[in-house]
Amino acid sequence: MNVNYLLVRPTRWLLMLVCVWSVSTAFAQTKTITGNILGADGSALPGANVGIKVANRFTTTDGNGAFTLTGVPNEAVTLVASYVGYMTQDVRVAAGQTNVRIVLTRDERVLDEIVVTGVFDERKRMDASIAITTLSSRQIELQVPNSAPDLLRNVPGVYVNSSVGEIRNSVSSRGITIGSTDGSFGYEYVSMQEDGLPVTNTTYFSYGPDFFLRADATLGRLDAVRGGPASVAAANAPGGIFNYVSKTGGNAFAGEVRLKYGLLGDGQNSLGRIDGDLGGPLGRNWFYNIGGFYRYDQGARYPGYPMNVGGQVKANLEKKYARGNLKIFLKYLDDKNGFAQPMLTKGYETPELAPGFNSSATNFPDAFSYSGQDLVNGGRYSFDSRNQVKSKYKSVAFTWDHDLGNNWSFSNATKYSDNAVLYNTLGGVIPSSITDLVPYFFLGGFGAGLPGSFTYRSLKTGETLANVAVTGGVPKVTSSQLPGQDVLPNSVLLIPLSFYDNTVNELLERFSIKKKTATMSFNLGGYYGYSNAHRYSGGDIALATIENHPQLLSLSFTGVPLYGVSNGVPITGPSGTYQITNPVGVGQGTGNLGAYISFNATQNQGALFFGHTWNLSDKWTFDWGARYERVNIKGYNVRPNLVGSPLSGGTDGNPLTTFDNNRLDTLGTYRFDYTINTLSYSAALNYKLNDNLAIYGRYSQGKKAPDLDFYFTLNTPQNLKLYRPQVRSTEQIEFGLKAGFGKSNLFVTPFWSVLSGVPVGQIFQDTNGSYYFPPRTYAKYRTAGVEIETNVYLNPHLSVRGVATFQKSLLDEYTVWVANANGPADDTQLSYSGNEADNSPRAMLNITPTYTANKFYTFLTWSYLGARQANAANVFKLPAFSQFDFSAGYTVSKSFQLALNINNLFNTYGVMTFQRPGSLAQVLGGNASFSKKEYDAAVAANTPYSTVGIQPRAYYLTATVKF
Repeated sequence: MNVNYLLVRPTRWLLMLVCVWSVSTAFAQTKTITGNILGADGSALPGANVGIKVANRFTTTDGNGAFTLTGVPNEAVTLVASYVGYMTQDVRVAAGQTNVRIVLTRDERVLDEIVVTGVFDERKRMDASIAITTLSSRQIELQVPNSAPDLLRNVPGVYVNSSVGEIRNSVSSRGITIGSTDGSFGYEYVSMQEDGLPVTNTTYFSYGPDFFLRADATLGRLDAVRGGPASVAAANAPGGIFNYVSKTGGNAFAGEVRLKYGLLGDGQNSLGRIDGDLGGPLGRNWFYNIGGFYRYDQGARYPGYPMNVGGQVKANLEKKYARGNLKIFLKYLDDKNGFAQPMLTKGYETPELAPGFNSSATNFPDAFSYSGQDLVNGGRYSFDSRNQVKSKYKSVAFTWDHDLGNNWSFSNATKYSDNAVLYNTLGGVIPSSITDLVPYFFLGGFGAGLPGSFTYRSLKTGETLANVAVTGGVPKVTSSQLPGQDVLPNSVLLIPLSFYDNTVNELLERFSIKKKTATMSFNLGGYYGYSNAHRYSGGDIALATIENHPQLLSLSFTGVPLYGVSNGVPITGPSGTYQITNPVGVGQGTGNLGAYISFNATQNQGALFFGHTWNLSDKWTFDWGARYERVNIKGYNVRPNLVGSPLSGGTDGNPLTTFDNNRLDTLGTYRFDYTINTLSYSAALNYKLNDNLAIYGRYSQGKKAPDLDFYFTLNTPQNLKLYRPQVRSTEQIEFGLKAGFGKSNLFVTPFWSVLSGVPVGQIFQDTNGSYYFPPRTYAKYRTAGVEIETNVYLNPHLSVRGVATFQKSLLDEYTVWVANANGPADDTQLSYSGNEADNSPRAMLNITPTYTANKFYTFLTWSYLGARQANAANVFKLPAFSQFDFSAGYTVSKSFQLALNINNLFNTYGVMTFQRPGSLAQVLGGNASFSKKEYDAAVAANTPYSTVGIQPRAYYLTATVKF
């Protein structure tokens, strides 16, 4: 039997079964119940859950707290209503009653909220053996996060790095990470979802879900599940499921508009943003909701053009009928985002930005644009730095929930999306001495064995800033007026430019059939994900000065270039002046160093899953589940074999312009076709001692196939022969304590996790000046820790919410290659096994005391991130730091509110990641190659390195109108 066929096209007998049962129950006597859910103060509670208690069928309230529940038996029933931060309430509705008003009272315990994400059947948090945190729309509205993933800082056990801005964030939980803060690979082990389906089903280098995920006024709540059953309940999610749930319309029209003005970069740069959301009934049990946002944002580090500009529109349409509901979701996102680059820093124990730089400084030069020859597809490509990263996302999704009768139900969700990401931005910033000959070979394609000189000029003023004379292969600075002499003498910035054109088309499908009995529930379902990914990428290199808002530079060489030696005879070019950079200051990597590559892959992912929950008694609940997954990756990569042709002159026929001297020799096509089968499972036992105290234990094994990054490295004959995909494996044990005391609560979750099969990628310089990948090694991480979440209600005016994680992550197995001389002949291996994992803080805390008085509220959030090992070699630690965020608000009237937020109140420069010091070749070798010996030398010489810190202080004023 073809398993994929079953997963892609639900079988005919299943559809017939649905139809037969639907008809047989169509004439049952039912009624529709409408109503409102309010707080004790009379305010509406949007996004509250309400449903029939015994039938386990739920809906949510709209922006006015209104709901419509169809298909209710025409008899006396009990409704159950819940909302985050309020006490769950049972409400008896008489046989002839069709309207009800439900008033909920505040309850900081949140023990009775209904859990729907990461489980196979809805249940109260007290009965659920998972670690889950839910953020309500109100909690989300009060914050101004750096990005949508940044909201997860409110969740214990989750590490978030949003320092670079709205995109290219990193999210991991419980040490299940690749040990890197590089946002290029930030989501490999978690599932970022919208309305129960992944934002995108695949990730790879510089492509992931946060390019298409934004938090705005349409967001109803955020469910965050860590570890546990995540690897069974969702695809690609052994680390966790983070589900961003949209608001839906109710039986009364409601809406809101938020106007936000911000001063970013410690008050230097501006932001303007508008959010809107509205929804209501259309008649005949049809409901709608539509909203979105648009913003213009100069960014914390303004380069002279906006760092973030664009927005999105989201809409949903819901039809409720006697036995269920059908929802349609539409989304269109068109956004442009920049991301921060590493800044030069001095001091390792107490990092400070280098002289001339502050937390609001930028290493982006003025806007520039140019075009180059596309040697793979023909024609030309265009680069404009103002484009930065342009993301477009168009999707349509359908969900269908149907009660088949006799405690059988059917659920289906389908989504199609068309995703595109175009990079025209800085790919990094590397300080480099002008006496280092490697960049000259990289850009010009020639050595400097014969007499000559290199000249640097400012493109802004035309002024000569430096001259380097070379005699006998030895460079010497003869003059220098370069900025940044007090930071790095006689140095410039090498700025790799990223040109990535990504298009991904995806079809996602999930279905399940559920049967409930008096004490059990059974859930059988399937998942299918189809991703068709195309990427054309490469890059050039710009040169710039070392200063805030650097100047682009022109580089030329005057003399006789040496291109190589043949049979002992030097190969030289004519004497003259060679222009290495083009008119805007951009040079081309010589030969294959400047190759643009075409990547193409089709991913077919099919899964069958089964979940079983057994209420052994009123106190004991047992659940288990398993997931079989089959992933096929098929595709090809096209890599040009380029020849630097200095004598023929390349594109323009002029050998003296080396920035376009490459020509195409041959095109290599490298095909791959791999299928990976995995089995994941999880089991747990929950014991409820009473209504205010429960404990649970869970064991889980999760598996996942490599993301597309692995397959895109198969672009040379050597890599195709050398590398084989390896399954990533996770093993987790967790215990949970859930306790309520008075109006407060406490959740404590000790955990132990192991992640294995993590690839360690490196790149070294070969003897001919090109670069190569050594054989890949695989790492194993082990983490033990405890998650704590508490909500303490001190009095009617004062409450405290706190989340904390204490953990220690070790490298059980970790081996790297050490490049000695250029070329692989003398490469050796070095083991870091037993060291502490890099970028894994031992402590993470987020504590928020809140004071409310009538129409006024204020809170102060203290966030603490503990010290982290900077790399696997454990040569030094990135220091711990605290961040404080302040907020205050006032409800002027029922329909008008004002709020003030100050993020990073004391303008702390907290280091999130670093880039090692050294030459171009050393930096390309990665942070893992930074040895203790090199570190000691850098400390002794006070050699600067580069860091990325948290966003500087920002002020926001928000006016909200609700109607």
